[in-house]
Amino acid sequence: MTSPAPRAAVLNAAVLNAAVLRTEVRLFRREPGGVFWVLLFPTLLLAILGSIPSFREADPSFGGLRPVDAYVPVAVLLGLIVGGVQGMPQTLTAYREHGILRRMATTPVRATALLGAQMLVYGGAALLSALLSLAVGRTAFGVPLPRQPFGYLLALLLAVAAALALGALLSALSRTAKIAGAVGSAALFPAMFCAGVWLPVQAMPDLLAGIVGWTPFGAAAEALNQAAAGDWPGGIHLAVLAAWTVLLTAAAVRWFRWE
Repeated sequence: MTSPAPRAAVLNAAVLNAAVLRTEVRLFRREPGGVFWVLLFPTLLLAILGSIPSFREADPSFGGLRPVDAYVPVAVLLGLIVGGVQGMPQTLTAYREHGILRRMATTPVRATALLGAQMLVYGGAALLSALLSLAVGRTAFGVPLPRQPFGYLLALLLAVAAALALGALLSALSRTAKIAGAVGSAALFPAMFCAGVWLPVQAMPDLLAGIVGWTPFGAAAEALNQAAAGDWPGGIHLAVLAAWTVLLTAAAVRWFRWE
């Protein structure tokens, strides 16, 4: 029989972790910039592009799809990229810079609870952003919902994990919030390009698409496109996503410092 003391310790830890999570959710909701760029901007971009008449006509360069159809997976990825690459690193680095993590070490709350709460907040926001983009694409522009929903969800969850792992690594490498912002901006634009923000992967030349497919967000775009069309995401794309997640997480753990 388990003694009361260990059960009480587990319960207290769960209560403290939940309190940290609630606090981080409230702080995120009070930050208009984060709410806009992570939750609303991807859908707003989709709405702007979808309002262009030529984007609602089938285009052979997009494999017969309408450009607006091809941009829904891009909008889905954009929210998690912004949250993972710019939102979370700046927040965690500011906490470290201001000594919050060091002070937490003297309390019953583990610093890892804060990291977990941050990942849940930004991961949850990215998933809400994805749902909003899919809903607006379907209702406003008639974009079909993913024909392989389970494969789509698997690819999306792996993409969220890769984005958060990249954000954790950027947090580990940045000494101040300003550096985190600069490094995040430097990583943001290549990530957006690989996800297809400027040119969807379907419209890229074969050589470029092949190279982009080995990046985490290029592989995610390919996997989401396949699932949207009704196919199970290619094993190579899922493997690329999983491998990047493991490598980035290992690097973040290796170099991350709480002080």
